[in-house]
Amino acid sequence: MAGEITETGELYSPYVGLVYMFNLIVGTGALTMPKAFASAGWLVSLVLLVFLGFMSFVTTTFVVEAMAAANAQLHWKRMENHQEEEDDDSSTASDSDVLVQDNYERAEKRPILSVQRRGSLNLFEITDRVEMGQMASMFFNKVGVNLFYFCIITYLYGDLAIYAAAVPFSLMQVTCSATGNESCGVEADRKHNDTDPCWGPLRRVDAYRIYLAVFTLFLGPFTFFDVQKTKYLQILTSLMRWVAFAIMIALALVRIGQGHREGHPPLADLSGVRNLFGVCVYSFMCQHSLPSLVTPVSSKRRLTCLVFLDYVLILAFYGLLCFTAIFCFRGDSLMDMYTLNFARCDVVSSAAVRFFLGLFPVFTISTNFPIIAVTLRNNWKTLFHREGGTYPWVVDRVVFPTITLLPPVLVAFCTHDLESLVGITGAYAGTGIQYVIPAFLVYHCRKDTQLTLGYGTVNKHRSPFRHTFWVGFVLLWAFSCFFFVTANIVLSETKA
Repeated sequence: MAGEITETGELYSPYVGLVYMFNLIVGTGALTMPKAFASAGWLVSLVLLVFLGFMSFVTTTFVVEAMAAANAQLHWKRMENHQEEEDDDSSTASDSDVLVQDNYERAEKRPILSVQRRGSLNLFEITDRVEMGQMASMFFNKVGVNLFYFCIITYLYGDLAIYAAAVPFSLMQVTCSATGNESCGVEADRKHNDTDPCWGPLRRVDAYRIYLAVFTLFLGPFTFFDVQKTKYLQILTSLMRWVAFAIMIALALVRIGQGHREGHPPLADLSGVRNLFGVCVYSFMCQHSLPSLVTPVSSKRRLTCLVFLDYVLILAFYGLLCFTAIFCFRGDSLMDMYTLNFARCDVVSSAAVRFFLGLFPVFTISTNFPIIAVTLRNNWKTLFHREGGTYPWVVDRVVFPTITLLPPVLVAFCTHDLESLVGITGAYAGTGIQYVIPAFLVYHCRKDTQLTLGYGTVNKHRSPFRHTFWVGFVLLWAFSCFFFVTANIVLSETKA
């Protein structure tokens, strides 16, 4: 994401890639989706979820096409460089050899048709992992590149703010409930205020900020160093995530089956659409990580079909999670983090399961926070980097990590409203990454490919939505959503 051509990495099968993409998309956003679902009404939520899933699939195929076009340009330049080396080697050939070589070169330099016949299948093969920043540099002008990095950085700040708030919030909910009068967990019928007591004279908001300070002191220093997520840590967090999701869905189904259904969600409530839109966009986010996911796939022959299958499975999973949640629990009792609804004795009798689900976000998010922070820091470095220049030690090791860490911690200090944080991050920065950037990337890569390789060139990984109408439709939808969400926020604040 820092805008480089990076190592492809160890190859894996298409079905392993499908699992990796599923794990990438289904993350923290899924835990905030049930409350947003209940707020907007089940019918409106279902329609919007399916439509946004479709739009995310469209822009995912745009990014894959842009990756193939970027690879084609790199391959073409290598072919040209190789041809120039051959020309230099043949400069000492005899006159007859020169004549034969000249005829060969003329055949080689015909308008791409010969390349189309002999090498087009390999020209668009995705073999180099070209990150989105590098694609922006290849297809956008300087203003476009800067806007790209602004969008990525804003999104990552939102990501970090969500993570920085989610961990202390979960710890506060579990420990304050467990040490107070509610020895069995979070109460179903009571909404806590930040000023409610937690431990003796300490209020709940005080406990939250203490946990935030501890979280920052423990994980913040990783921002000043280089850290990578190991394969085994990824396997462990993925396993914990799926165990947690499976337990929550199973428990909700059992409660509904036993007649303990509490939820009676409305068909539609337009006042909740704003947050639902942002949460859904955030929950389908994968475009920025596609180069890392797609490039190592060993066989890309049916890549589009596999991506489509992934989106169908994700839609089914989100639907199952949200519908079991909104019919199992009352809308006003659903927590920002859905896991916290299971920290109740009347829902879960086992204390171990209650604490596992209540603290589940703490384990998984804590492993992701340093990775996202280092990625954000590297994007800041790339944005201000000048070719041939180096940063002073203080700027490199102190200034960039500090400006990475402080803003999200300050946001988390001021609010722990996770639904709003996810909604705003998804509605603004998420819209840019998921809709605007892929649409402009595919539009400019198509033009550049035609200019560089000829108008008859066919990208083997071109999107099924290849007509220019789809690019315009995605951009129109993105800007419409941007204005709708902004107007909704302004009207809500005016009424308040």
